[in-house]
Amino acid sequence: MFRAHTAIYELSDGRIGTTDRAPMLLLSVSGRKTSQIRTTPLVYFEDGDRYVVVGSDGAARRDPQWWKNLQVNPRGSVRVGRRQFNVEATLAEGAERARLWELGKVVNPAWAQYQKTTERTLPVVVLSPLQS
Repeated sequence: MFRAHTAIYELSDGRIGTTDRAPMLLLSVSGRKTSQIRTTPLVYFEDGDRYVVVGSDGAARRDPQWWKNLQVNPRGSVRVGRRQFNVEATLAEGAERARLWELGKVVNPAWAQYQKTTERTLPVVVLSPLQS
């Protein structure tokens, strides 16, 4: 399903694959074992000029692969609609995580349900655009 979503998003130049209810971006990161670029569609919200995503992976017991890859190499690229740019990922912690988590639950209420379902703390990941 993720491959199909990614393909539609890219083929439509970002015009198909996101909605007002659940804004989606494409996150491309280098695989930590293979170095191959992997692209994942993710629900996001904006915090100033930064993009915030949550590593819910549908309440899986383990963190999603894209987050594991970013922990090894925090640089990747993001496509939001027709715009594409490089980013650096950081894990939100403490008060920043709490603030972003509250904002995120409004954008995607499923995240709150996922957090109740899994024992791990869902990572709140900040994607900061890099200057070209």
